[in-house]
Order: sequence, then C-alpha cells, then structure tokens
Amino acid sequence: MFNLKGSIVALVTPMEANGDISWETLNNLIDWHIDSGTKGIVIVGTTGESATVDVSEHVQLIERAVHHSDGRIEIIAGTGANSTKEALFLTESAKKAGASAALLVTPYYNRPTQKGLLEHYKLIANEVDLAQILYNVPSRTACDLLPETVSELSKEKNIVGLKEASPDPERLEELKASLSDDNFLLYSGDDLTACSFMLQGGHGTISVTANIVPDKISRISELALKKDISASDLDKDLEKLHENLFIESSPIPVKWALNKMGRIPEGIRLPLSHLDEAHHAELNEILLELNLLD
Repeated sequence: MFNLKGSIVALVTPMEANGDISWETLNNLIDWHIDSGTKGIVIVGTTGESATVDVSEHVQLIERAVHHSDGRIEIIAGTGANSTKEALFLTESAKKAGASAALLVTPYYNRPTQKGLLEHYKLIANEVDLAQILYNVPSRTACDLLPETVSELSKEKNIVGLKEASPDPERLEELKASLSDDNFLLYSGDDLTACSFMLQGGHGTISVTANIVPDKISRISELALKKDISASDLDKDLEKLHENLFIESSPIPVKWALNKMGRIPEGIRLPLSHLDEAHHAELNEILLELNLLD
C-alpha cells in the first residue's frame, strides 16, 4: 500500500541550452536527492515542464527515473493532462514503467465541472491499478477540485491522496472534515505554507524548494510530521527562498538557481524563458546567504 510521507521533490527536468533533455544530469539529481534524505520524487510534473515535453519524452523520463533509482526512492509520475484519454495513457505507461504512484493534475484550460472531474478521475482509477494522487492547483489550471469532490474520489480504491495547492487557508481543515478515511494522504503543494500544513495534520509536501535545499526540506518535514514546532524556525530561514522561487512562473526561477549552483545546464523550453535579469541579484544573494554557491 502506498503510504509515502515527508519531503517529496517536484523535480525539474534538466535540459541542455538547446532544450534537449540532459539524461546524465537527471541521474545526478536523483542520486543527490537520495543522498539528501528526500522521500520521493515527482518526475514530469508541472515543475518538470510536463506541458512542453512530448509524449515520447514524457514516458521516457518516467522509465529512466524508475530504472536509475532502482528502488532506492519512490518515483511518482506526473500523468495529468487536460485530455482524459492522454492522462489514461500516461498513467498506464507509469504503471508499466514501475512507478510507485501517479500524480494527476486537474484538467487545465477546458475547466471541467465537478461532475466532469469525478468522471475523469474515476475512469482512470478504475482502468489503471496504480496508486493515484489528485493534484489541485487552481492558480494554474482555472479549475478547483472542491473538498466534497475529493471526499467522493477518496472512496476509489486506487485514489490514495491529494496534492493541495489552493490559496485558501481554510482548505486543509475543510478537507479533513470532509474525508472519512484517515489514511487518505494530504500533501501541501505550496512551499510557503507547507510547514504549517504538516504541523496541522498534513502528511508531507511536494516541494519546488526541495530542488535547491533537499536536506533542509527533508529535515523540516521530519520535524513537522512529529508536530515539533522547531520546524517553523528552520522554515523561517527559507522564507525568502520560497518566495523568490515563484517570482516568475515556476520552474523559471528554480532552474536558474540550480544552474547557478552548478547542478543543471541552462536549458528551459519555450514559451518559458530565462529568468529576467531584474531578479538575478536578489536570488543570487539568497543563494549566497544559504551557502549554496562556491
């Protein structure tokens, strides 16, 4: 049974300057996260530029991550799409590749109703025998997966959790009140509030910031899951980093920072562009303060 808790990185997809995927760098990132205490890796999620990799690359990224990790860390495959047919295919591909679970963002742009979301997720859950995590991020999808809909979907055998990135501060309590299954996993999808989310009963974080400081996010998560409020003090030291990793659309800032750290090449795919020079100095200063630059 899938029951992953703690720090899960929403991993970037490293690319060369021409946009080609850097497979060797991907392997190095996976090894770094394993060594740093990260509990799980989301491959080809939003931060992994799922919207700009083609289907063949998408499947290959999942396959290669599973193969290289070789059981050393849980691999969660991003398989959401605004087409149910495509999401089903990607989820089937994730199962064939040996992924531990799939993360399915709500269909974006076409703005389905709650009824449409129920039918979408139920169809995939019934067709693919793989642990599936719902993903709600209304700011990017123009679609909000409501607590009552999550509650209904939690009854499906293969739907095991939710990544919640709604800006609503009351959403976690609403979710907990609506869910009858205490084992249904609730993950934060917002780095600024993830520590608080876990202290209030969430089970982990799917984090962009973990790309930069995986050891720190792992430690904060461990403490927060134990309801140790010292987690908040450690998290406060990362507040400026959390904020600046979203100063432009993710993953623009996090890829710039990782490149400055020497972890990845500079590539990013259009229509995403490189971080505006106006933001370089501040983010560079934050990296220096955290001793992340040589």
